[in-house]
Amino acid sequence: MRLTPIGLLGGSFDPVHLGHLQLARDALLELGLAEVRFIPAPQPWQKGPMTDASHRARMVQLAIAGEPKFVLDMHEIERGGPTYTIDTLHALRSTLGASIPLVLIMGSDQFERLHTWRDWKVIPRLAHIAIARRAGRQPALNAELTALVDERRGGVERLSKQSAGSIVEFPMTPVDASATEARRLLGLPRDLKSDHRLAAIVPTAVLDYIRAHRLYR
Repeated sequence: MRLTPIGLLGGSFDPVHLGHLQLARDALLELGLAEVRFIPAPQPWQKGPMTDASHRARMVQLAIAGEPKFVLDMHEIERGGPTYTIDTLHALRSTLGASIPLVLIMGSDQFERLHTWRDWKVIPRLAHIAIARRAGRQPALNAELTALVDERRGGVERLSKQSAGSIVEFPMTPVDASATEARRLLGLPRDLKSDHRLAAIVPTAVLDYIRAHRLYR
């Protein structure tokens, strides 16, 4: 039986930017997903202090408004505490059941660090992994991750035939945007140059929210 897979895009989204949205759009199109769930983390265990989770969730909500196949998923924020992907996948499985295909979407830089995640070897048993491929860049994988890819690499068609277990790659449209740059620019005095650059990084509704709430000052 073929089932339309659900994409999962986690992160701190501090703030959500146009690169996140393009990644979700590319995944939706290339992987044949029913939807992409944006899952803001309350406190990613590998990162330091960040903007309050309620603000980051609201920014995601504003960013995806008008995108009918994008969904804000509050699993991690409602659970609270340090965030581990393995716990989120278990929670989603208990809600959605074992048969729905889940696709964990990540950039190649994230995949390079997968071996540092809690219970990372269990993740392919609960979800497929889709790696966004950037032109001209090959992931630098250690021996364990190389072996995992060799064992589980498959085509996109496998995503709808089983609930988990495959690793696929898909092309990502280049977007020159990062949360680090957005935060840096937002911390500077406003001028035309920084305003122009921010408009190319952060969705307008999100930028308006940031300024209204005086975030990243």
